[in-house]
Amino acid sequence: MPAAPVSSMSSTSRWQDASAGLSIAGLLLPEAVAYAGIGNLAPQAGILALFAGLLCYGLLGTSRFAIVSATSSSAAVLAAAMASMPGGTPGHRLMLTAGLVLLTGAFFLLAWLARLGSITEFIAKPVLRGFSFGLAIVIIVKQLPGVLGVQAPGDVPHLLPALAAAAGRWNWSGAALCAAALLLLFLLRRQQRWPAGLIVIALGIAAGQWLDLPRHGVALVGAIDLALAMPALPRLTQAEWTRLAELAFALALILYAESYGAIRSFALKHGDAVAPERDLLALGVANVVAGLIQAMPVGAGYSATSANEAAGATSRLAGLVAAAVVGAIVLTMLPLVALIPVPVLAAIVIHAVSHTLNPVALRPYFAWRRDRLLVLAAIAGVLLFGVLDGLLVAIAISLLLMLRRLSRPSLSILGRLGDSHDYVKLALYPAARAQPGMLILRLDEPLFFVNAERSLHLARAMLEAHGAQVGKLVLSLEESPDLDGSSVEALRDFAGFARRQGVRLALARLKEPACDVLRLALRDLLLRQDGAPGLVLSELSVAEAVRQLDGEGQEK
Repeated sequence: MPAAPVSSMSSTSRWQDASAGLSIAGLLLPEAVAYAGIGNLAPQAGILALFAGLLCYGLLGTSRFAIVSATSSSAAVLAAAMASMPGGTPGHRLMLTAGLVLLTGAFFLLAWLARLGSITEFIAKPVLRGFSFGLAIVIIVKQLPGVLGVQAPGDVPHLLPALAAAAGRWNWSGAALCAAALLLLFLLRRQQRWPAGLIVIALGIAAGQWLDLPRHGVALVGAIDLALAMPALPRLTQAEWTRLAELAFALALILYAESYGAIRSFALKHGDAVAPERDLLALGVANVVAGLIQAMPVGAGYSATSANEAAGATSRLAGLVAAAVVGAIVLTMLPLVALIPVPVLAAIVIHAVSHTLNPVALRPYFAWRRDRLLVLAAIAGVLLFGVLDGLLVAIAISLLLMLRRLSRPSLSILGRLGDSHDYVKLALYPAARAQPGMLILRLDEPLFFVNAERSLHLARAMLEAHGAQVGKLVLSLEESPDLDGSSVEALRDFAGFARRQGVRLALARLKEPACDVLRLALRDLLLRQDGAPGLVLSELSVAEAVRQLDGEGQEK
């Protein structure tokens, strides 16, 4: 059941939410600053995105655990998308970023209006898992230049050799600080209610001042300007808006796949209801607001959502409390945030994405050859071609594999199992028997324009192979909920062939839309010239179609 509304919550629940909000605030603030760095943006872009996501989803969303803010994947995709845009001044690039986030929110709102809550089905689960795994590797590798204090190219294939070539100039102080922060984060992970990120940042700031880390070449975050500009639409050319729309569609798919995955996982765990369309609305409004205030794109990240659940949240109030706590920290201690050592932020990012590198999550997909290929293609695509192009390559491969599978004609010969009404595949059930003088076929894949001609050509060949001993044919279309024009034409040609062969044909287990189309398209074949029954269209079972061909009437 959905979480109870805030007004009806008990004082105990409110206290749990306040405690959870206080706990996750220590995680969200440093992550927001760190994700802004991944997106090649100033820290304030991540902080403003945090407020937009927490407030909008807290007011409009449905999940009591989801924490909507900048995520590692959205930051990486944002950086890749902006790298593909023509160069310009920093101000112009900021407008391009705002335009991309605005369009991402617009796609969410359009999907909400069209009730496209199942939009994530465009990305196969093996592709999404492989993408997340490869993305985690990319994000971790891209933290290394900042940790080691060297300059290196952005893409992974060139970055690693460049880092190796610069080994003599590595800053070992930064590496040691990052390693120490990571160790502490993993140790504090067992204490879910402790603000591990805030503790590590506080210790990092103290160490930076005590050890004078800048003198040892360790960079700091630097000053953060949170001056909030008036919300406004970016001034961009039509060509720029068109290119941004292409990138925004991919970003929206990734964000919603990640967000809905996190929301649905915890809803199933706790028996909560899910409302995909309502979440599309909340994410759309949050991203539109983020774009108007020049912030990063936002979504429900798994790590923050998991931390919120572990901290004891019972409603969306926890996210609102977290927003208030982060606001208080920003208003009172913003100068201290500027003193965070960059290697400490890198450690927080690495820790946040480390759960994605668990190979156990990929194990189920390695049991099937096709899924194994998709996982490996997604990982390799992200590493070799970049975050955005790698994902698109993996999605294209998954669609091509699906079309290849569906294009292969697959027909099963059915027989009656004993005296029952069940007609099963003869190759799998030796006890089943074929009907005398009758051939019963089942199309094992949906019939559509790619496979219609080949499938029915195979059915024709099987009918010819049985020769004159077959006078009746049942073709089961149970896998085809609807039919396109190519399929209808192919079925018409096949029905004409069966009539010329002197074989009476029945199309069985038709779904209502397919049956309605065929009644209109094949009405001249439903009766023979002598007035006798011709083609049989049956929405019922194979057994009923057999009885109709045998002249026994319909089931009572």
